[in-house]
Amino acid sequence: MRSLLLKALPLATLLALLPACQRFEAPATANAKPTAAKKPEAKPAAGKFAFAEVGIDELQARMGRGELTSHALTQAYLDRIAAIDDAGPRLNAVIQTNPDALKEADARDAERKAGRVRGPLHGVPVLLKDNIDATPMVNSAGSLALASHHPRTDAFLVARLRDAGAVILGKTNLSEWANFRSSRSSSGWSARGGQTRNPYALDRSPCGSSSGSGSAIAASLAAASIGTETDGSIICPSSVAGLVGIKPTVGLVSRNGIIPISHSQDTAGPMARTVADAAILLSAIVGPNEGDPATAESTGRAIFDYHARLNRDGLRGARIGVLRKGMGFHPGADAAMERSLEAMRQAGAEIVDVELATSGQWNDAEMDVLLYEFKHGLNAYLSRSGATVNSLEALIEFNRRNDKTEMPFFAQELFERAQAKGSLDEIAYIDARSKARRLAGAEGIEATIATSKLDAIVAPATAPAWLIDPVNGDHFLGEGYGAAAVAGTPSVTVPMGDYFGLPMGIVFMGPAWSEPRLIELAYAFEQKTHARKPPKFLATAPLGPTKG
Repeated sequence: MRSLLLKALPLATLLALLPACQRFEAPATANAKPTAAKKPEAKPAAGKFAFAEVGIDELQARMGRGELTSHALTQAYLDRIAAIDDAGPRLNAVIQTNPDALKEADARDAERKAGRVRGPLHGVPVLLKDNIDATPMVNSAGSLALASHHPRTDAFLVARLRDAGAVILGKTNLSEWANFRSSRSSSGWSARGGQTRNPYALDRSPCGSSSGSGSAIAASLAAASIGTETDGSIICPSSVAGLVGIKPTVGLVSRNGIIPISHSQDTAGPMARTVADAAILLSAIVGPNEGDPATAESTGRAIFDYHARLNRDGLRGARIGVLRKGMGFHPGADAAMERSLEAMRQAGAEIVDVELATSGQWNDAEMDVLLYEFKHGLNAYLSRSGATVNSLEALIEFNRRNDKTEMPFFAQELFERAQAKGSLDEIAYIDARSKARRLAGAEGIEATIATSKLDAIVAPATAPAWLIDPVNGDHFLGEGYGAAAVAGTPSVTVPMGDYFGLPMGIVFMGPAWSEPRLIELAYAFEQKTHARKPPKFLATAPLGPTKG
């Protein structure tokens, strides 16, 4: 969760707001100052890897031809995690590997040998954010309070992944409590997992709160990952890690078994290196689930093969609205955005400038909704899951008792504000929820799309990654995705370029249930621009006299 806090607080506080971080360990080169004469060198441990940048379709094809087994692929990723994440550049992206990963891979290999292939994910290793229940692993939200919390069952989306044949490789680090503990947090830090680093420049932020998912997939530690978002927590880390991230319509993917912030805005979604991979992963996790009433609305709207919507010519004839007020926070992002708009024109799209008449008017209401819903949802999850710390009140007390390990850099003022809220029957909550959704959705993004007859609205996702700073927190400059997050409507980010080697993404936003069209547009843009570049695991960004 990310820009919601950014908008509901004063600017100086908002800048500290991106997803939180863990037990911070400063990079050894944090004080290094690069010069134009000498570029930072890549870490040797980040060298050649047989499956770096290899997509799911290709992995599946190799297994189908008998050139590769799921066991060998899973072992290769586990070895990669040991070399890149635990040693070498030491990204701290994976908080735990699945002790049963190889056993799961062997089972998928046996099924393939017997002639049963479940689908495009069969035998493919994927990672999950560490706020998603997946047996036999811990689900902790990065907190030491839940360091021994073993859920009894899988989250619904995890069961769907396993039914689709995926191998659950492990869990990724995150901004602790999905960045809903403090307004001074550092993205990618959690007391349990440490500080996740950006593989493009190790002293730069991975954003968050799906920080580990972003860094892990950028570094080819797995084929793809599942992140979660309340406001920016899929889109922002995907953008700064050069990934494709899909934040679905709220209700398309079940939240059952996911540690919550807000049932009005929470959703899980795929993070991958290509639109094709993200579409495959989304296809596997959508669908109605009695454990999440919001998914009832997805009946007849969920598509179980988003991969089929990939169309290189998808921008031809499209009418794309540019959210100019979602720009202006960074010159590099603006320049990349202008190049992206020209690429879309060349691909046959009509580009028009648009505004959201209600822009930013939902900020205060959004924060109230999150505070109310966090208390209600977290208490329900902790009680239902049998966690030792079984309420927000008990969690606050745990953090106070363990402040040296849980709160060495930032406190828990958002926890305390949430605890002070009443029930969801209070008029203040009901009014805030109605106001936020109406201003961001019906009178905001959806009204603009309908009035201007748009296929989608685009904006820069966020600025290039900033330096990790546990003392002052995140240095967040701006974003273009907030309306879709608050409205509960879908958004897709795709790499659009880089600035001094630091990736930047463009975000496509549409009305509710428009994932098929957004994926089509995003794929056409990706194929036109091919903007993604693999990370080099540099100690710091190469700040030479020319911009990358």
